[in-house]
Amino acid sequence: MNTPTPETLENGYFGQFGGRFVPPVLDVKLANLALEFQKVIKDPTFIEELHYYLKYYVGRPSPLYYARRLSETVGSKIYLKREDLNHTGAHKINNCLGQIIMAKRMGAKEIIAETGAGQHGVATATVAALFGIPCKIFMGARDAERQKLNVQRMKLLGAEIVTTEEGTASLKDAVDSALGYYIQHPDAFYLLGSAVGPHPYPAMIHFFQSVIGTEAREQILELENRLPDSIFACVGGGSNAIGLFSGFLEDKDVAIYAAEGGGAGTLSRTASTLVMGRPAVFQGTYSYCLLDDADQPLPAYSIASGLDYPGVGPEHANLKETGRVTYHSITDDEAIQAFKDLSNLEGIIPAIESSHAVALAMKILKGKNELAVVNLSGRGDKDVERDMEKE
Repeated sequence: MNTPTPETLENGYFGQFGGRFVPPVLDVKLANLALEFQKVIKDPTFIEELHYYLKYYVGRPSPLYYARRLSETVGSKIYLKREDLNHTGAHKINNCLGQIIMAKRMGAKEIIAETGAGQHGVATATVAALFGIPCKIFMGARDAERQKLNVQRMKLLGAEIVTTEEGTASLKDAVDSALGYYIQHPDAFYLLGSAVGPHPYPAMIHFFQSVIGTEAREQILELENRLPDSIFACVGGGSNAIGLFSGFLEDKDVAIYAAEGGGAGTLSRTASTLVMGRPAVFQGTYSYCLLDDADQPLPAYSIASGLDYPGVGPEHANLKETGRVTYHSITDDEAIQAFKDLSNLEGIIPAIESSHAVALAMKILKGKNELAVVNLSGRGDKDVERDMEKE
């Protein structure tokens, strides 16, 4: 696994972005969490337990699959990092296992989490059931309606679902609700799902999701005896992308691309934070955010609930500023077409979130005869019943 720099572990900054901007009562809790995180990543017993569950419970390593028909259609050699084959169907389980083992060590009496597409909610409910800790999942009412299958899965796993009608009733509002509950309940452990929020969460999620990039790098070297020309992932808050990118950031010859949710392609109907946003303090951290003329957060929109968020992780903001990663906006229509294309060409139904990465790869790699890796962050069972064209 890939550990953030000592400076990031200490102060929570990636370049100028990050930090912890929270009320004093929450600052104390998060400072204790940061100390615990710094302790466990050096503890062989913790690492051994985490690796045990990743291998025997999740099913890691996830395969790196050569998508032959997709490659022939695009005109480049494309491998898919199959996070959709993990237990629970997405990358979210990697982070959830790391945090639930920490929660157990810290004596947590209750697990809380936010979710948009429901994949993080399902993964959180799963590990809470595994370790026998009560669990509450906060979800926007609009997302709960869009992702009924995952809501049913969470309930079956024993989680209590708390929906909110505030704002746009989507991921941002679920995070707000979860943070409010966290402040009021000192015995709860907030199992945050993406690389966003106040320190130490972005550093924690980087560490727990870096298994994706570590594996992908080893696998592509074994299969092709060289590194890829480029890698791709979708970005909402940004955890699956940080996971893949972490394995290749020092390889300057590897181009890195990220796909944001472009919605209808206008500022009022987009979730393309790094393409259209500006730096600001939002939900406890300093990063990019979609803002109106009065510097207030705008409602985000994407057909993908997991990308439907006006902020982004501070590490992504730094990667944009330094130019190491290039961020693109993918519209709903482009994502839907990629969703259908991958299903028809490879017999793999991707999550609509992951379809944004596939769409960007198909656009960038067309006719280039390059070698690429695309992170398939989740499976699309949850999206099959949706009439997405009408949303």
